Amino acid sequence: MEGIQIISPEELKKKLEEGEKLELVDVREHEEVEQGMIPGAKHIRMGEIPANLDYFDKEKEYIFICRSSRRSENVCYYLQDQGYKVRNMIGGMLEWTGETK
Repeated sequence: MEGIQIISPEELKKKLEEGEKLELVDVREHEEVEQGMIPGAKHIRMGEIPANLDYFDKEKEYIFICRSSRRSENVCYYLQDQGYKVRNMIGGMLEWTGETK
């Protein structure tokens, strides 16, 4: 099994501050997202990813986010196996120090 590309919360924050257009997907549950998510992230719960494959474009890279990076890692393995470009934000929202909405 091929490893998953990662991005640290610090790297992600820097890219966003520099105005990079990134495809962020938060896979946490509704009640977790209510406590704040990274501005610009799309919320698709982990369990809803298979039903939402039409949202994803195989030409784009997606950065997946959850609370600690365990669920997002699982989503990354699943989507990578389907041929999508993915990256996991290690440490998840527990490590995120940037802005939330």
